Amino acid sequence: MSERKSDPDREDSERAFFGRRKGHKLRQHQAGLIEQLLPHLALNIDGEAPADAREIFEPAAEDVRLEIGFGGGEHLAAEAQNFPAIGFIGCEPYVNGMAKILAQIEAANIGNIRLFAGDAAELLAWLPKASLSRIDLIHPDPWPKRRHWKRRFVQDRTIAAMARVLRSGGEFRFVCDIDDYCAWTLSHLSRSQDFVWLAERADDFRQPWPGYTMTRYGRKAAREGRKTAYLRFRRV
Repeated sequence: MSERKSDPDREDSERAFFGRRKGHKLRQHQAGLIEQLLPHLALNIDGEAPADAREIFEPAAEDVRLEIGFGGGEHLAAEAQNFPAIGFIGCEPYVNGMAKILAQIEAANIGNIRLFAGDAAELLAWLPKASLSRIDLIHPDPWPKRRHWKRRFVQDRTIAAMARVLRSGGEFRFVCDIDDYCAWTLSHLSRSQDFVWLAERADDFRQPWPGYTMTRYGRKAAREGRKTAYLRFRRV
């Protein structure tokens, strides 16, 4: 058996995920979905992006939304089924999460989801300017240790990247049950001139927005007594 040649650029990219690519061994059917269904839905960002992100979908979508780190895919699948005319892009480098969303896509015959199994920063850089109406980041890894804070998704550079791809009036929605990460996000977004926090009263961030699909992790947080914040920011 020949050894895999080292590719420094690829290794640097893989390390940039700062997390596990794969957890439990995939069941046979899950592995089959990764091999057979994913290639039909996966975005290839090696080439030039379309001038209009709605053309990623067939037929062309009326609008496009992005969910970063969709985990088990409960929220993403529900949104896609509730809004069939909208195109949804799900970004998730974790293979087991990708297998879960593929199973839901197959079971419900969902046709308006496209997937990217890689770094969300690279996807944001590839997408056309002002091409999205919404970006969701739901229960991201909080990286609680101070020395790991640089690994949190919400950073000044990613906020700028999201501002580039969100059209005026679009939204960035952030859901988290870790107080420190919520404060971190509010601090970073408040110093951006591109976003405005939409909360006018406490219930605006204490309660989920209408139609929100609770994830498995969200239910776990509630069982364990952690309060979740639902933050919405409008692109100026």
